[in-house]
This record gives sequence, structure tokens and C-alpha cells, in this order.
Amino acid sequence: MSNGISGPGGPRDTTGTINGGISFWYADDGIPLTRDPLPGDASADVVIVGGGYTGLWTAYYLKKAAPFLRITVLEQKFCGYGASGRNGGWLYNGIAGRDRYAKLHGHDGAVRLQQAMNETVTEVIDVARAESIDADIHHGGVLEVAYTPAQLTRLKSFHETELTYGEKDRTLHGARETADRIRVAGAVGSTWTPHGARLHPVKLLKGLAAAVESLGVTIHESTPVTEIKPKHAITPYGTVRAPYILRCTEGFTASLKGQRRTWLPMNSSMIATEPLTPSQWESIGWEGRETLGDMAHAYMYAQRTADDRIALGGRGVPYRYASRTDNDGRTQPKTIEALYEILTRFFPQLAGLRVDHAWSGVLGVPRDWCATVTLDRSTGLGWAGGYVGSGVATANLAARTLRDLVQQDSGQSGPTDLTTLPWANHKVRKWEPEPFRWLGVHGMYATYYAADRRELTTHTADSSRLATWADRVAGRH
Repeated sequence: MSNGISGPGGPRDTTGTINGGISFWYADDGIPLTRDPLPGDASADVVIVGGGYTGLWTAYYLKKAAPFLRITVLEQKFCGYGASGRNGGWLYNGIAGRDRYAKLHGHDGAVRLQQAMNETVTEVIDVARAESIDADIHHGGVLEVAYTPAQLTRLKSFHETELTYGEKDRTLHGARETADRIRVAGAVGSTWTPHGARLHPVKLLKGLAAAVESLGVTIHESTPVTEIKPKHAITPYGTVRAPYILRCTEGFTASLKGQRRTWLPMNSSMIATEPLTPSQWESIGWEGRETLGDMAHAYMYAQRTADDRIALGGRGVPYRYASRTDNDGRTQPKTIEALYEILTRFFPQLAGLRVDHAWSGVLGVPRDWCATVTLDRSTGLGWAGGYVGSGVATANLAARTLRDLVQQDSGQSGPTDLTTLPWANHKVRKWEPEPFRWLGVHGMYATYYAADRRELTTHTADSSRLATWADRVAGRH
């Protein structure tokens, strides 16, 4: 990364910034030694492709429910290489596509889906405690702030909508009450939900992988799956045959044969500051260690880490041509600068604070922006994902749903509350071919950024029509 990128008060020295290295979350222990690759052709009862949250949670719950199952997890690099090791550490109750599911399946079904997500936050915390996984979890809820009139209008509408989905414990705050929690410069309001927690993504991931192995699940790393077919997971080292092949590859799905247009790998980037001093924290507040977001169209997300840094993220460069993904998490200097500008817009008193780490990764986006869980009972092929950035908690609910779908198909159980949720077996069309995919995504985010700039300068209480147009083109509403 080059030195001296500009920032508030002039160029800043970024010599000490570690750019890439997968993510800040690996800084303490480094990149893990990989488990052995697949030694050759093999068989199993269930093959799980992908060693992230979805794959490991699925292995965990299946093995707990049916200890006799022979389960094999195949991971192309190492467990936690993808979004599970690079995310913002937001364990919260958001789920992609809920409003669309309400339109397709009725409001009551969407309320059940939301309730399941609310309960998932507690489920992850409870399992981490039961398995003695120390993931720096702090159950402080989620605070989302507004700092323009248009954002305040959206925030109030969002708050009222959440109440209609049964979230009666959510609270709405004015400027003073918001500042009592976190003193975001210019914040005029906020909404808070208890259904959220801050965590260390890699500590959760490593603990979960260890728990899965202790149950008797086989994990092979450095084993890329190149093609999935009914009852076959094909790798360069051999083929694993099983009645059920479950695809849990999220943003890396496009690398599989025939899947290039299934889920778009959307890029998200983050920075982590140096640790703040006690006096700096006193000027900000944030004693509740809530996860922090905003109501911008190109929104940000942040947490106060266990070692008292601020880890903050946003979209940056949203998409690489032809669904390509990065290798080591490096992100562009201009993206680091954009995230730093968000940090100092929220907390001007931190201008000059050092950025110790910067990284990026990809998340999975379906064409209709709806997370899904599916098992094709005619082929034994299943998949879960398309979380659109809300995967830390959603992956757990998806895994429990996959467990129930497999058990139902194999005759071990009947339908459950989870298998009848509206996202189960939802079908979605593929993304457009290139160059239309690249043009559409970059045009959409350019429009969102323009809408945010307009709202900052005009101070209108109405959302920019640019953002409404972008939502419609993107298929988000």
C-alpha cells in the first residue's frame, strides 16, 4: 500500500497499515496451518462443500442430531478463508429478503422468519458458551443512526416496519438519547435492538471447527471442489461420493462449474484502527459496545473490538469483473481512505488516528437479494447462502434448516418449523451475463453514493429519487 494517502488535515502516513493478510482477525494468531487435503476417492453420508460458518454449523447440527452420519467437509483453502474470517463481527437478526418473502408468502410467514432470526442470536451465544468457545462475544445489541433529515425519515420508517414484524423490544431514540449511547457527530436519531452482539469472527470460526472435529466430522482443507453433481463432489485429489452434497460456498460459488451467475460475489472492505486511549473512548461513549450502523444508502457497519479498536466497513469497490475474487484480502488505497473519511465523519476528534489494518472479502448476492436454503429431494443436492452481508447469524439458522431438510428427506423426521419458513426452497433467476453484470452493479453503487452526497448537501427530509431508481434496477424491492 502506498504512503501518504490524503485524509482530513492532509496526507497521512500509512506505512504501518497492514493491507490484506486475509483480515485483521488473524493478526494475533496468524494464518492457521491447514488440515490435510483429501487423500483420494472417498465416500460419506453427507459432503459439505465450504468450511465457513454455513458449512461448519451444518456439520455441527447434523452430527449432533445423527451421530452415526459420516460427514466430510471440503474446503478450498482453510476454514475461515472467506467471509467467515473477514466480516465485521455483527451477530444480529437481519436477514436478506424478508420483505419480499412477506409479499410472496404472506406477512405471518415473514414474521416467523424474523422471530427465528431473533432467536438465532441467542442460539449462537448459547452454543459458544456450551462448547467453551471464547469469541469475545458482547451482547450489546445493534444501534443504527441517522445523521441527515432523509436518513431520519428512513430510520423512523425502518423502526416502524420492524415493529410490525414482532420486534416489540426495539426502541427509537432522539439525538440526546443517541449520544448517551454513542456520540456520533451530527446524529439526529437512532434505533436500537437487543437482538445483536459483537464478536471476533475468527475466534468463533476456529472454535466451531474444533467442536465439529471433536464430534467426529472429517475436514479436508486445501481441497478445492471444482464441480458438484448429484452424489459427487469432484476435486483435483479425488471424488467424494455421498447421497447428499451440500453447497455452502457463499461469495465463492461462482468458482464452481456452472455456477458463475448464481450468486454475485459482492466486495466489502474494512479497516481497523489502532487501540483508542481511555480519553478518546470517553469522548465517544460506546460503553455498551453495541454494533454500529447507519441509514445511508451505501451503509457502514462498525464495532468496538475487545482490544478497544474501531473496526469499520463498507462496500468500497463493489464488484470485480466476471465474478472474480481476491486472493489475500488486499483492498485499494482509495477504499481505505473512503472508510477513514466515514470514521472521522462519525468521530471528528479521531482525525489522525492510525489505521493498523485494512482488508476486503466477498459476500454472496442472489439476483433478488433473498437469502435461501434449499434441498433438491430428487438429486440430494442442497445449498444455503446469499446472505448479502448478514451471514454471521443467518448461517446458523440456515445450517439448522439444512439439517432438518436432510433429516426430513432421509425419513429421520417430518417437517419442522424451520423447513416451513418462507426462505426454504425459494428459487431465484440467475444474474445477467457480462458486461451487463459489471455495469449494473457499478452503476447501482455509483448511484447510491450520489444519493448519499445529495442528501448530505440538500438536507431534505425525503430520500433521494436516485436511490429509489437504483433499488428498482437492482431488484432489491
